[in-house]
Amino acid sequence: MNSPTSVEIKDKMREVKPWVRRFGRFGYVAKGIVYGMIGILAALAAFGPSGDTTGASGALQSIAEMPFGEVALWIIGIGLIGYILWDFIKAIKDPENEGTDAKGLAKRTGYFISGFIYSNLAFGAIKLASNTGSAGSGNSEETISAKLMEQPFGIWLVGMVGAIIIGYGVFEIYSGLKEKFMSKFKTYEMNDKELKIARLSGKIGLISRGIVLSMVGFFFIRTAYTHNPNESKGLGGALTELANQPFGQVLLAIVAVGLILYGIYQIIKGRYQHMNFGYDGK
Repeated sequence: MNSPTSVEIKDKMREVKPWVRRFGRFGYVAKGIVYGMIGILAALAAFGPSGDTTGASGALQSIAEMPFGEVALWIIGIGLIGYILWDFIKAIKDPENEGTDAKGLAKRTGYFISGFIYSNLAFGAIKLASNTGSAGSGNSEETISAKLMEQPFGIWLVGMVGAIIIGYGVFEIYSGLKEKFMSKFKTYEMNDKELKIARLSGKIGLISRGIVLSMVGFFFIRTAYTHNPNESKGLGGALTELANQPFGQVLLAIVAVGLILYGIYQIIKGRYQHMNFGYDGK
C-alpha cells in the first residue's frame, strides 16, 4: 500500500474543524480530572483502614459531593463529550493517519470502543449534574459484554474486544517505557520544569494505566470463556482485584499514584499535544 502524500495528509487534517480540535483539548483535561480523582480514591483505599476502590462512576459521585460539585460535573460532562467526538473522529476519519493495515485498524477500533465507554461516563456526569439520576452503579463493561453477546458470534466479539483492550494496554506500557508519547507534544513550547513533569507523568501514568487496561481486557476474555457478562470489570473491578493480591495494598498504592500522574499527563496532553487540525494552524 502506497504511503499518503503530504498534500493528502494536510487535506485530511483540514477536514477536522478548529472547534472540534479545541473541544478535544478540553476533553483531555476533563479525562485527566476524572483519572486524577480515581487515583486519589484508590490511594485513600490503599492507605485508609476501610477504604473502597472505585472506578470512574464512583469518582464522579465523589465529585458531586464536593462544594460546587454540580458545576464541576457539567464541565467534566461537556469536556468528555468533546473527547468522545475526538475519539470517533479518529476512528472514522483517521486524521492521525493510522491507516487501514492490521495495526491501524486495531488502533482505530480501540478509539471507537473508548468513545463508547466514555459516552456512558459523560452521560453519567450530566445526569448527576442535572439531578436526573446517578452516575450509575452498573458496570459499563458488563453492559458492553451483554450487548455483544446478544449478537451473532457474540462470544467471539467479546473475546476480540478483550484482546484489543489488552493490546492497547500493552501498547501504553511500551509507550511509557520508551517515552514515545513525548514526540506528540509541542515540547518547544515547554520550559524545563514542564518537560520534566510531562515526561514523568506520561511514563509512570501510561505504564500504570496499561497494567489496569490489560487486567480489564483479561476480564473481557474471561467473560467470553465463561459466557457470563458479570465477569467483565472496569477500572474499579481491576483495582479491587489488584488490592486482593498478596501485598495488594502496596500494589494498589503504586498504581494509584500512577493513575494520578496519568491524570496530570492527560491535562498536559490537552494543552501541549500536536493537534494541527483546522484552518488556523493551532
